[in-house]
Amino acid sequence: MLYIMRHGQTEWNAKHKLQGRTDIPLSDKGRTMARSAGNEYRNIHFDVCYCSPLVRAKETAEILLKDRNIPVITDDRLVEMSFGVYEGKENCFQLKESNIYTLFKQPEKYIVPVENGESFDELYSRTGEFIREVVEPQLKEHKDILIVGHGAMNNSIICQINNILLEKFWSTGIENCKLIKLK
Repeated sequence: MLYIMRHGQTEWNAKHKLQGRTDIPLSDKGRTMARSAGNEYRNIHFDVCYCSPLVRAKETAEILLKDRNIPVITDDRLVEMSFGVYEGKENCFQLKESNIYTLFKQPEKYIVPVENGESFDELYSRTGEFIREVVEPQLKEHKDILIVGHGAMNNSIICQINNILLEKFWSTGIENCKLIKLK
């Protein structure tokens, strides 16, 4: 089985600041969310957990799996999508004349990434490689895999696994610390 989870809440999440690859730790509320998720999902079997190297994802995975003897392995391909110059800005997805607005409201039209940002093609390429090289072989061995990551990165995996069109990229609505079973 394949499961996916978004990290716990950060101070930037609470302030609606775009995080991307900026390495923001969990807030106290985020740590509480991860502990609650650990209790809620304690009886779900995982052989291995892969997570983003960013501290908010790593910390979520470690708290979630505390005392369970499940390896937590970071992989750079699971880092969040880069939002370039918009990282750290509040409510920037409401700027209708910007490319960041297009990314969030009309993802299928997001062709040229924001300055210093990442395109959907780049995001799908690295997460697709992870799926092919790491996830699929282990699923064939009947392993139970957990991925702990981020909103956009997780959506890219969900869309690829479930054949969801780019137009519907944000439709999965991944909440912090909620487990999603993919296959």
